[in-house]
Amino acid sequence: MTTQIVKYPSERDVAVAVGTLKMLADDTRLRLIWALVHGEHSVNELAEHVGVSATGVSQHLAKLRLSQLVETRREGTKIFYWVADDHVRRLVEESLGHADHVEDDREMSEMEEHRVRA
Repeated sequence: MTTQIVKYPSERDVAVAVGTLKMLADDTRLRLIWALVHGEHSVNELAEHVGVSATGVSQHLAKLRLSQLVETRREGTKIFYWVADDHVRRLVEESLGHADHVEDDREMSEMEEHRVRA
């Protein structure tokens, strides 16, 4: 049985999705988004969380902001960042959940292979 694709995504939607995935295809940006999934943070807090200089974090956050993946608010001299919407949160959670699942499968395969050899 062949499954039919009912509606193809528009060129614009594909371009936005590709841009989003490219933004998340950087380990520092993915770690930043992961931290922001769990609440808003300032640049210095994020720098401490991900182990990158505040300058480096600011540069990554600027890219994420331009891509509309994070939003900001100012409080005095500090700027706080958070994940722009629930889609981004779910995408990151699912991606990291998938990575954990893949690793579990790999470990199980290695254990099974070792057991068979023994």
